[in-house]
Amino acid sequence: MTFNITHPMTRRGFAAFTGGLLASAQAIVAQAAETPLLTRAIPGSGERIPAVGLGTASVFNVNSAATRGKAGAVVQALIDSGGRLIDTASSYGDAESVLGDVTAAAGLRGKLFIATKLESPDPQELKRSLARLKTASVDLLQLHNVADTQQSLQRFREWKQQGLCRYVGITSTFRDDYPAIEAVLKREKPDFVQIDYSIDNREAEKTILPLAAEVGAAVLTALPYGRARLFRTVQGKALPDWAREFANSWGQFFLKYLLGDPRVTAVIPGTSDAGHMTDNAGAMRGPLPDAAQRRHMVEFVAAL
Repeated sequence: MTFNITHPMTRRGFAAFTGGLLASAQAIVAQAAETPLLTRAIPGSGERIPAVGLGTASVFNVNSAATRGKAGAVVQALIDSGGRLIDTASSYGDAESVLGDVTAAAGLRGKLFIATKLESPDPQELKRSLARLKTASVDLLQLHNVADTQQSLQRFREWKQQGLCRYVGITSTFRDDYPAIEAVLKREKPDFVQIDYSIDNREAEKTILPLAAEVGAAVLTALPYGRARLFRTVQGKALPDWAREFANSWGQFFLKYLLGDPRVTAVIPGTSDAGHMTDNAGAMRGPLPDAAQRRHMVEFVAAL
């Protein structure tokens, strides 16, 4: 699950105060032609996907002309920046419909890695999602908010065999669900697991990330900005000089902390702002923080 990070008093207000977002976007454009794009392999197949994607929870949930306009600009910014992955869900209001309308109108389906989520292994729910997304299949089909330790992915695997999806996965952004996520990861060994993870919410480092590496599951990290909590923490503060070795903005700082862990396949921050999407995608360019720098980053944020 991902959330809007463009509230006026959060990221947008911060960027307006510092003027850093425009400079960052310009830096990304200049940098893109000179530095390789960070991609990560899906363990089960070896297919590589760009390491920064787009989340759609709470940002594209109302299907209106205004929303479709913003969505189209954001999706194009993702593609222009080298990205492909978009994560949505049947429960995200009209997000699937908005995404389907935008991608179909612009003929973008072939350029994207589409992931969606179902609340249950219900054929009717899957049928509705595919219809809303205007596609015959998705790249990743995930069981949303797994809370049952005995949850089976048999039906999802049947759909995979039928060509309705290429990968299957499980998700949760609730701490109380972690035991269920661990149990299902161990037993079912899905292709993907999606979990909440940010520089100030590192619970996933204790069990989920090691277990995902053990069973060969790709990892998507939701809520990388902590529902905009991290932007509120650094509002009015300049990016420290030592961080500029690897980040052009606070957004990239927070994303690169996560990408500094090689067990993370991709981060999926949500946004309805094309400029923010370009800035987020900048985390796929340039160096990543090493282990010592990541420890410094944690200490720095904890002290704010």
